[in-house]
Amino acid sequence: MGTASDPSTWVAQHGDALYRYALMKMRDPSQAEDMVQETFLAALKARERFSGESSEKTWLIGILKHKIIDHFRKHKREQNSDDIEALREQLEQQFDHSGHWREPLSHWQAPEQAYENREFWQVFSACIAHLPERLADLFILREIKGLSSNEICKLLDISTTNNMWVMLSRARMRLRNCLDSHWFNRDLDKQNQEAG
Repeated sequence: MGTASDPSTWVAQHGDALYRYALMKMRDPSQAEDMVQETFLAALKARERFSGESSEKTWLIGILKHKIIDHFRKHKREQNSDDIEALREQLEQQFDHSGHWREPLSHWQAPEQAYENREFWQVFSACIAHLPERLADLFILREIKGLSSNEICKLLDISTTNNMWVMLSRARMRLRNCLDSHWFNRDLDKQNQEAG
């Protein structure tokens, strides 16, 4: 087994390289600093296990990679439970106990009329384009291409079908809001202007 150098020199020797790597992955200076500090602490505890087969810098970056992966796993678990609870609250606000909208929808055209209207499809495409890329892909794969939940999860690397349904609900709500303000209410505004 090799021996790691004096830990008091690690910050001066490797701190900048570790910070740059962490910042590239974390994209947040504060979190990058935290990851580097955690790396140094873990390296200090595991110093006697340093084999010397790689450089000390490579060893420290390996520890940093694991710290970053652990951070994202933990954050993802916390976010998923928060996402599901937030969606549940949002659905309860917008739908009654029988699943109907609490507030009536705007005066939407019959779907057949909207389908035949080229202008509608331009607005629809613009609304899809304004979704975050992953939500847009999910919506298109599920609602337009008709792929199964499992196929979509594999294609988009979504961990569970529950997460997929949460994301799909968000995509639908954003599309509804976008279409409501850029298409359906626009037609109502035109009717009100013509009547007034």
